[in-house]
Formats: sequence, structure tokens, C-alpha cells
Amino acid sequence: MKKYGYILFFIFIATSVFAQSGIQLVTTLSKNKLGIHQRLRVDFTVNRQGADHFELPKLEEFEVVGGPSSSINQSWINGKSSYKQTYTYIIKPKRVGVFSIPSASISYQGNRIESNPVEVTVLLESDVPKDVNDPHYIASENVHLVAEISKEEPYVGEGIYVVYKLFFSNKVGFNNWRIEGVPQYDGFWNQDIEVKRPEVKNGTYKGEDYRYIILKRALLIPQKSGKLGIDPINMDISVTIPTGRADFFGNHIERSVNYSTSSGNRSVDVKGLPYENKPAGYNGAVGDFDFAVTATRDILRANETTQINVQVSGKGNLKLFELPTIETPTELEVYSPEHNEKINASLTGMSGKISDSYTIVPHYKGKYQIPEVSFSYFSVRDNAYKTIVTKPLIIDVTEGKTLPGGGLVNSQNSSAKQLVVATDNNFRYILNDTNFNAIKKEVFFKSNLFYSLLFLPFLAIPFGIFIGKRKAKRDGDVAGKRFRKADKLARKYLSQAKKQLGKKEAFYISLEKALHNFLKAMLNIETSDISKEKITELLLRRNVDSETVKEFMDVLQDCDFARYTPTTDTMMKDEFDKAKLIIAKIDKQI
Repeated sequence: MKKYGYILFFIFIATSVFAQSGIQLVTTLSKNKLGIHQRLRVDFTVNRQGADHFELPKLEEFEVVGGPSSSINQSWINGKSSYKQTYTYIIKPKRVGVFSIPSASISYQGNRIESNPVEVTVLLESDVPKDVNDPHYIASENVHLVAEISKEEPYVGEGIYVVYKLFFSNKVGFNNWRIEGVPQYDGFWNQDIEVKRPEVKNGTYKGEDYRYIILKRALLIPQKSGKLGIDPINMDISVTIPTGRADFFGNHIERSVNYSTSSGNRSVDVKGLPYENKPAGYNGAVGDFDFAVTATRDILRANETTQINVQVSGKGNLKLFELPTIETPTELEVYSPEHNEKINASLTGMSGKISDSYTIVPHYKGKYQIPEVSFSYFSVRDNAYKTIVTKPLIIDVTEGKTLPGGGLVNSQNSSAKQLVVATDNNFRYILNDTNFNAIKKEVFFKSNLFYSLLFLPFLAIPFGIFIGKRKAKRDGDVAGKRFRKADKLARKYLSQAKKQLGKKEAFYISLEKALHNFLKAMLNIETSDISKEKITELLLRRNVDSETVKEFMDVLQDCDFARYTPTTDTMMKDEFDKAKLIIAKIDKQI
């Protein structure tokens, strides 16, 4: 019996060793060489049922863009069974070089089984071997992602554009795509120009006929000189490639292949603005502009108001410089200017007008001079600085208290010593004779007025009780009180936007201005001087919850983009109601 026990023990050990030696985890690649923007399929296949807990190795030089997907293949042939379970991943290289894919592992009967390591060579696209039978090579020869730049040597502040186009020849097609990442455009002021719906158009690529679609457009304005890079966009696309075969009915058979491509890195060499003949006080305006300083009324009476408008119109970097300020005599009361913008952004640049409106109130009769104002800009078309100087404005106040000193008042002499003005009415003779008329005597006691005033308090008591009860009920209505406060606050800041409902551009400008004015009042800040990230930080610091902050920033962003997109009256009304609600939320939380 002891002898048979040893025999059984050795048979068990041999069977276990044989079972473990028969299991394999094998790594296979769809290709050993690929381009930097191509994809690679990696299969890890195990040949024994019951293996589990598969672990992918660390792929430091690759990015996993698909998977894992698992498939099982089990068959019986001539009484023998076969089993395969495959774990599939789609990966993309991060850089050029020769890299190793380490061993993966899987658990089988309490032991870890490892796969074989494999090497992959990543090449530049130009170095990828040309194999006319390789579908990835066919895709690379017939599909091209290009970033087109309008000007490669602009000036600082000069608007240029970048358009990302996907070219594909008539030999292939595609059915879907995915764009990875968003370009940051470091060193540029930028604004995306919406592509409403990609349309297939005919064009040429390197002298050959191609079709293309526009994926993305952006207006760029460089903010500093030197070489500035324009980020590429990376794209995963499913390309359909003909196989050269046909089915039973004569239809061409095509196969789809996942292909990755990139528009490549582009750069522009930005020229600094010339120092020669640069005007004093130049504020960075680049383009072609008109400049004017006007008054809504130049003849008025004391304590009436007039507006002085400082306006720049034309084409250029309108959002990136400040308007000149005006100087006024100290005798005039001047309020902080209200800034207005009416700007359209397109691939040709920014065009429109910006203005500062000063409200002025004179308190004395007289003539006041607003001195000339100058505005300088750099003209790209003429490659030179230009300066526009306005004529002085005269504000004539015809009625009111006489200003001591009289005459014309300007900002230079307004602080001079004032003289006493003598008139003929300063001294008059004292009359010697008087002529008094008797006053009609009326008795107030027991008159109609007496009794009316006597009983008026008693008549007012019921009204007082009624009003008091109504006020108490109104004060007890917490929800209604909150609503009325929010409605009052919304009316205060959104009144102008409500007047512009139906006028798309004017409405969104007014709505954006209302939101900024609300922040000025609540946070005591100048929102024009800070970024949206800073606004978010300040709101969070004031204990406004992140969801409310996100809703507020979404409304601001909608105002920015909706001016350049089709909008209906219903959409504007919804945007107005959304802004009204978010103002109430922020007011409640602060």
C-alpha cells in the first residue's frame, strides 16, 4: 500500500506540472513598425480555460486609446478540443524610438503566468515602410489633416486665422471621427469661429484633386513678438478602403481601418511693432480705425445732462486696447464712463466699434471747453503709425447760476482764481411808502375743514388695520419675499437686456453687461480687469456653491458665443430667465 501511495503522489505531481507547462499567455502585435500618429493592436491570448485576473503591463511609452475587449474561441476537431481567450487593446505611441511592451500576467490554478515581451519600432510618418497592401499605409496616402494659417509673419496685435481641414481622396471614404484635445494657442488672444455643420467640398492637396471638410476655425491675435507655436489637433478616424473585390451581386467590398493622424506643429514668426515714429501715449491699437469724440447735446441748461462719447470704429484688435480719456473743467460734474462694444469676429478679424460714454452735468451758466483728444494706431496696410486728433468741444450752458469769472472755461483755466461779478441789481433804493391790503378774516373753529380733519384719523383706522394685516402676511411669506427680492434685483440689473429682447446682438451685449454690473455690486470688483477664472475663484471664496458658479459662467459663455450663432426669440427669453434665476441664487448665497 505504501508503494502504491508513492506512485499516486508522483502521478499527481507530474499531472500538475504538465497542466501548468501546457498553459501559455502569448503577446502578438498587428505590426512591429508604425508611424508616430498610427495605432497598434496588441492581443494577449491564453490557451487554457479557467485563467482569470488578467493584468496589463505598464505602457509608459504608449497611450491606451481602446480596450480592453475580450473574445473566446473554443472548437472541437477530430475529438480534440482547443480553447483561446484573447484580451485586445488599441495603443498609440507617444514618441519616436524602439520600445518594449513588458510581459502581461494572468492567474491560473493559484499561479501567475506571464506573457512574452515584444519590441515595437515607432518611426516618423515619412520613414514608415511603404506597403501597398497595408490598409494603414493606404489611409496615410489618401487622408491628410492640415492646419492652414493666413499669415506666417504677422505683427504683434495683427489678427490672423488658422483653419484645420481634413483632406481625403476619391479612393477612400470615412464614416466617423473623433478629435482629441483642444489647441491652447499660447501667446495668442484667440476666439473660435463656429463651424455650424461640416460640409464636404472639392479642393486640391499638393496639386491633386481632393475632397475636404473644415473641422475647426479660430481667430488669433499674437500678444508678443518672436516665434509662437500653434498647437496641432489629433484625430482618430475610421477610413473605408476598397479591397479590389466584389460580392455576389457585383458590389465593391470595402474594409474599415482605424487611422490616427495629426495636423502637425505649426508656428508663426511674430514681428514686433517698430519703435521709430512711435507716438507718445500709444496704447497698442493695430488695424485701420476711425476716431471721434461727440456730444449728444452741446447747448443745455444748468443741472441738465449731456453725454460725451469717445468712439473707435473700424477693423483691428478692438478688444485689446483702452480708449483715450477726456479732460474736463473742474466745474463740470463727470461720472465714470460706460463702456460699450459692438464687435463681430470672423476669419477676416475683428470689426465693429467700441465707445466710452461720459455723463456730464453742469451746475453753472457759461461755456465749457472739452480739449482735443488724440488716438494713435499702427496701420498694417500702410506699415506706419497714424494719429487722429479731434476738435475741441464747446458745451454752452445758457441758463442757471452765473459762473464767477464768466467767459469760456476749459480744463486749463478752470482752477484759476474766480472774480466777483457786479451787476445792476446788486444795490436798490429803500421804499418810503407802503400799501397794505386787509386780509379777509376766516374762522377755522367749527368750519368744514375743522370737522374733516377731526374725523379723518377715525376713518383712517380701518385702512391702517387692513394695510397692517396685509403687510404682516406679506412679511410672513418667506418664499414670496425671497422671490420679490430676487425679482427686484433682476429688474435692476437686467432691465436694459429685457428691452433688447428680439435684437440678438444688443440683447446679449446688455445681458453680459448686466451680469458684470451685478458682480461689481456684489463683490466690489471691476470685472473687466479680471479673467473668468478669477471670477470663479472670487465667487467660490464668497461661499457660492460650485454648481451655481458653473451656471453663472455658462450664462456668461453663452452671451459670448450666442452673438455669432443663430438665435431665436425663445432662446433669448430662456437665456434671460436663466440669468434672472442665477442672480437670485448668488444673491441668496452671498
